[in-house]
Amino acid sequence: MTREIKKVFVEKSDYIKFRTIAQKFYEGALSEIKMMRWNAAGLLIVHSAIAYADSLTVKYDGCKSKSDNHQDTVILLEQLMPTESQKNNAILQLGRLIDHKTTVAYSGDLYDKDDIDKLLKHLERFKTWVEKQY
Repeated sequence: MTREIKKVFVEKSDYIKFRTIAQKFYEGALSEIKMMRWNAAGLLIVHSAIAYADSLTVKYDGCKSKSDNHQDTVILLEQLMPTESQKNNAILQLGRLIDHKTTVAYSGDLYDKDDIDKLLKHLERFKTWVEKQY
């Protein structure tokens, strides 16, 4: 049985706005990486991934997660996207990124270049898959 995710409904054409936001977060992360502000880069990487996921759920179903639990975005994306060969890997990448949100932002842990390189790799794999879905 699949769990019902709290959603907010928006115009499907609004996916372009979420895609733009995702791209801006991505560009911001790259800027923070250049400045070696690792936690800021990490948070922007996570937010970019969430916005990319929102862009797809909006495009495909005119909705996005309204839940306070960002893992619900992963579940919603998994429920809405058609099955194809790279879907499971993309969902896994997104889940890994979201797992870092609380740690990178609130735990007091200091991220370093190696941590961010790993997060960026996950984001770039997820981003590549998302862009193929448009």
